[in-house]
Amino acid sequence: MKFVGSGKVKDVYDLENGELQFRFSDRVSAYDVKFHDPIPLKGEVLCKFAEFWFNKLPAKNHYVRTVSKNEIIVKKMKMIPMECVVRGYFYGSLVSRWKNGEIRLPPQTTTEIAAKLPHPIFDPTTKAEHDEPVTKESAVARGLVTKQEFEWLESKSIEIYNLMSAIADSAGFILADLKLEFGKIGGEILLGDSIGPDEYRLWPKDAYVIGRTQESYDKQILRDWLTANGYQKQFEDFRKEGKEPVAPPIPAGIIHKMSERYVVSYEKLTGKAL
Repeated sequence: MKFVGSGKVKDVYDLENGELQFRFSDRVSAYDVKFHDPIPLKGEVLCKFAEFWFNKLPAKNHYVRTVSKNEIIVKKMKMIPMECVVRGYFYGSLVSRWKNGEIRLPPQTTTEIAAKLPHPIFDPTTKAEHDEPVTKESAVARGLVTKQEFEWLESKSIEIYNLMSAIADSAGFILADLKLEFGKIGGEILLGDSIGPDEYRLWPKDAYVIGRTQESYDKQILRDWLTANGYQKQFEDFRKEGKEPVAPPIPAGIIHKMSERYVVSYEKLTGKAL
């Protein structure tokens, strides 16, 4: 087993037989900054969510089998260098980008924070250290995908978002947005990477109120704490100066709440105990 590298959350090993082994850690990142404090049970939740969604979704994928509470085996693929983001609500970076005139929204969109969009929109980004939004035209011009591939990815991503939204709804949650990744084996496109709370925003339906920051069952709670305490701006200022941001310690209360919410979301969405 050959060590390939560590991402923000996963450690990846090449089994040298056409397969990779993903080891999910308890690490957490936000605003492209890796934190030193682990979130207990996070790796196990992400691993089991990956297995659940890969078995549930209407798309061929690279999942092979689960080998431990925090490890899965997947087929090795050539990953498409574009993150397929689907947004169902007016929230997150969509708000500032709309205010800055960087993105157009569907007609009849309610531009009140956390309002549901008239229909889900495909809002992909590059896959880089700091993701950058792309349009169909720019993605094709930059050679990330072909026009046909972009259109297929858009259609498939929205189809998956709609199904996951229905499952979340029946479990008492709102799926606000979703990030998917795809890759190729031969000429065939397959769903890849992993799918879990690090790839979507999940809100409890009973606490949902338009016009305010939503209670969140993912790592948004960490982002909100960072923003409220000025760290998001600090990170941006560091980067403008060409420096790498320094992660602050995460308060114990935030760590406990995040861990608890990862577990609760898994058990409610899947109907299985951790």
